[in-house]
Amino acid sequence: MAIKVVWIEEGCITCNACEAECPDVFAVSDTSSTIKASVREDGRESENRKEKSPLKAELQASLEAGIEAAATGCPVEVIRFEKA
Repeated sequence: MAIKVVWIEEGCITCNACEAECPDVFAVSDTSSTIKASVREDGRESENRKEKSPLKAELQASLEAGIEAAATGCPVEVIRFEKA
């Protein structure tokens, strides 16, 4: 089972841990952390908290290990995902 959807819950401290683990998926600025538009089916960049846009089907399996590592390494445990 591959990860189908990934999002960032409220409470992110923008520490850069997720981007360090999985730069293909996560983008971190001074004020926010987001899921990159390039990996989402809807082509938008946001926390994906409300939209729950799926990852592009062709990328799901290849991004799984990085997303899981980012979620594990998140010091405030706000990275969530669902597997297909």
